Amino acid sequence: MNVGYIGLGIMGRPCALNLLKAGHRLFVYARRPESAAELIAAGATLCQSPAEVARQVDVVCSNVSDTPDVEAVMLGTEGVIAGAHPGLVAIDMSTINPLTARQIAEKLAAAGVDFLDAPVSGGEVGATQGTLTIMVGGRAEALARAMPVLQAMGRSITHIGESGAGQIAKACNQIMVGIHIEAAAEAMKLARAAGVDPAKVREALLGGFAGSRVLDIHGQRMIDDNYAPGFKAKLHQKDMGIVANTAAALNVALPAAKLVQEKIDRLVAQGDGELDSSAIARF
Repeated sequence: MNVGYIGLGIMGRPCALNLLKAGHRLFVYARRPESAAELIAAGATLCQSPAEVARQVDVVCSNVSDTPDVEAVMLGTEGVIAGAHPGLVAIDMSTINPLTARQIAEKLAAAGVDFLDAPVSGGEVGATQGTLTIMVGGRAEALARAMPVLQAMGRSITHIGESGAGQIAKACNQIMVGIHIEAAAEAMKLARAAGVDPAKVREALLGGFAGSRVLDIHGQRMIDDNYAPGFKAKLHQKDMGIVANTAAALNVALPAAKLVQEKIDRLVAQGDGELDSSAIARF
């Protein structure tokens, strides 16, 4: 297929490379052209705008920083909507506000474009290995057309429901990850306070019902006090803001998520937004 990719950062670049490896013809756009150098060398075509990408392709993917960035990429004067054509499927793999995702879907539908909100979990490692978990909101027919594209980037692809449902699932994911980090941090703290080796405690817990990928990966970070990022705190802060705003709009109380959000806010405020969000263990 002819496939486009917009946003070639820590997640987008490896995803786009996997599309090339799967045999798709790739058209790319990045605000910083140097971000596309590796992809151009591998055979991708560099475009000058999201609109130009959209004109060339059957499916266009985006992965950018935040809700306003997605709105600009999809709906701006040089956005995907300006290059719209019948049958085009636009897939956004960013993490954004679910209500905005629904609004983008409505505006693109009026231009004949199917929009899928398809946020991911799995981090840079999952993007590189093509093993991302992808949570999809939008029309099932559009997902079926785009499935070969998503299968080049992810291992678990779940159709959650209508537009915005993928973003709700991602919000739930970020709640679970954040609270698991807090739980692992408290467990490691208790072990140390009692004079017990936290590495041995982690090893034991991994073999039982308390075992999790968070305890496996982030528990080791806590033992080593090494918070080189897998997922930067400033990005987790943005995601927890989406959780809080969505919960407020739905009049839902999420007290544990609020606790995690406060700690991530504190981490970023003290200048550590580039660390992995599991560095909240230091508090």
